[in-house]
Amino acid sequence: MLARSERRFSPGMAANLATVLVLFLCCAPAAHALFPHHDATHKEIEDLEMQWRQAVLTNDVPALSKMLADDYLGISPNGTLETKGDVLAARRAGHTEISELNLSDIKIRVYGNTAVVTSRAELVGHSGDRDVSGLFRYTRVYTNRNGQWKIVSFEASRVRQSRAARR
Repeated sequence: MLARSERRFSPGMAANLATVLVLFLCCAPAAHALFPHHDATHKEIEDLEMQWRQAVLTNDVPALSKMLADDYLGISPNGTLETKGDVLAARRAGHTEISELNLSDIKIRVYGNTAVVTSRAELVGHSGDRDVSGLFRYTRVYTNRNGQWKIVSFEASRVRQSRAARR
């Protein structure tokens, strides 16, 4: 009897391994075909992020309303909770004006009917008489309800610059 380290690769084991490999290679495209929405969903969410950006820049309240779920809840960089009604009322009143909004480092992760977006946002604007310009990181959560993606949650954090970066 051969010791474990002396066992040889038998022709039968090679045939079994080859069968498993062929099945894997044949089934991989079929498995991808079962989930074609993955790439399409990422593109759809990316497009929604750009639509949101444009609606914010142009203060398009109807577009913002359409994108937000009725049970939306956001957390501003200062920790304030905001409902859909709060966001839309502030935009209608013209309290918040964003003149520049540049997004980068966008990452989209999809989990079934939920998509989580993280991004870096550099913006120029004001809210009332307060300057809200700066660099932020945010997380936005979408859920697909009845075939439509809606924003259900948002949280933003201001990125603090180091002293060296401020000079």
